[in-house]
Amino acid sequence: MARSGRTIKNPFISLTPRSLCQLFSVSPLTSLFSTKKTSPSLSIFVLSFLVSFTFLGISLVRFIPSSQESIQCSIVSPTSPSSHPSLSSSYSQIILAALLSGINSYNDNEPRVGSIAMLPLPVHVVSGNLSEEEKEFWKQPDGKGYRPCLDSSIGYRKRSAKISKEKNRFLVVVAAGGLNQQRNQIIDAVVIARILEAALVVPVLQVNLIWEDESEFPDLYDVEHFKKTLRADVRVVSSLPSTHLMAKQTIVTQIPYNVSPLWIRAKFFKQLNREGVLVLKGLDSKLSKNLPPDLQKLRCKVAFHALRFSRPILQLGNQLARRMWIEGPYIALHLRLEKDVWVRTGCLTGLGPEYDKIITQIQKSQPQYLTGRVNMNYTQRRLSGLCPLNALEMARLLKALGAPRSARFYIAGGEPFGGTRALQPLAAEFPNLVRKEMLAREGELSPFLNSSSALSALDYIVSFNSDIFIPSHGGNMGRALQGHRTYMGHRKNIRPNKRTMLPFFEDPSISDEEFSSIIRSLHDNSMKPELRKKERDKDLIAYPVPECMCRHGTGVF
Repeated sequence: MARSGRTIKNPFISLTPRSLCQLFSVSPLTSLFSTKKTSPSLSIFVLSFLVSFTFLGISLVRFIPSSQESIQCSIVSPTSPSSHPSLSSSYSQIILAALLSGINSYNDNEPRVGSIAMLPLPVHVVSGNLSEEEKEFWKQPDGKGYRPCLDSSIGYRKRSAKISKEKNRFLVVVAAGGLNQQRNQIIDAVVIARILEAALVVPVLQVNLIWEDESEFPDLYDVEHFKKTLRADVRVVSSLPSTHLMAKQTIVTQIPYNVSPLWIRAKFFKQLNREGVLVLKGLDSKLSKNLPPDLQKLRCKVAFHALRFSRPILQLGNQLARRMWIEGPYIALHLRLEKDVWVRTGCLTGLGPEYDKIITQIQKSQPQYLTGRVNMNYTQRRLSGLCPLNALEMARLLKALGAPRSARFYIAGGEPFGGTRALQPLAAEFPNLVRKEMLAREGELSPFLNSSSALSALDYIVSFNSDIFIPSHGGNMGRALQGHRTYMGHRKNIRPNKRTMLPFFEDPSISDEEFSSIIRSLHDNSMKPELRKKERDKDLIAYPVPECMCRHGTGVF
């Protein structure tokens, strides 16, 4: 690991670790302290200045949270950081907040920039002897001036005064699935509570039978921060009050897809008024993706501000991210190579007949796990872009995109089916592969080993801070990270265009140079914000522009 006082060598950049105090070491004060002879009047001036500076320092300390492992490095580049496209002035205060807060701070008083949202570490200024393809690969997208803006309408704010104090109507939501599937349901639970003008009980996380995960909401998220962030929108309580414990509780498990706020209110408002408690289960993807502007902004507020991971998860996640970040730029790959993913997608592993036979037998014996388009065979599914990229396909994609062989990769995701053999084709081309088990020190992961959701959260945090994020398959985590990274500074995300690119993988007549050119052109959308208004069927959390990000106004920060 990098230690203070040592310059870290890297083929792309050089990092010089130093303490936070040294960030302020170059100033007019230096010349005052270095003066050998000083007149009495100047001495008095210096003394007064020092007293004032001391009080200023005490004030600044209040803004710097305590941390077991604070950031101890700064980026040194032959070129000025201001000239790098990834360090635009519109995000300078985000970067400063990240450096001063150790990514996130915990403040029990008033929420500030460093505490109200997860803030990524700065992108690296990549330099050195790079090819044009490698420079293009590391280049960060142009945000086109879009930045977070969650200003609500006057009507919304007027209604908030009453809704945020609601004490008669209570909504209970049971969220099922993995970490990010539950996250989507929690977001919609807050919106539905707002629609019904009800108080929201902290969501109940259903025991995950597949991963045997019994994590509860407080194990994964900061409950008090969740309440505080949403206090102007919805009243959040930890449990039902005693006056409602014996009330009739209608449990609704069957909700149609794509329901509107009008449908929600017409279906449940009178009933909730009468009974006082409503329990909803099975909310995943049920609420319409296209809601009124105020409710869309509320979705973003929940996703990118209110749902902050619990203190133990966040602290370890931040430490792992800094250990990865301090050595230079890195790419996070979310590889979906787990056995259950191959079973559910109806796809084959590419590891050979021995492994494919195991997956095929499970698929035939348990067809209920197959997700959609049952009448398609494996080849049809793969060419339709419905299968995860395996390690060999991911390696070919990365080479075509211009990733250097010496690049460092953080591998997010569960244990791949086939173990190290599943990753061998990728490791052969890109040997610098790192997992959280390699970054963590002895005993650090022990508290989370029985919680697949907590381990996923650690992957989320390290991937969130990467210079580039690439998922091998669609999914809730990939979409959540894509939107979160866009929202917090237009970090580069590359979504493999599988449906279009895979036919070229099968064409032996194409030269390597032509293949690379085709693949890069298919993914040039990673260099600019994608507007959701052109993709109305897309998830807002993956595409926050333009409904939660705008080019004018004061914005969130």
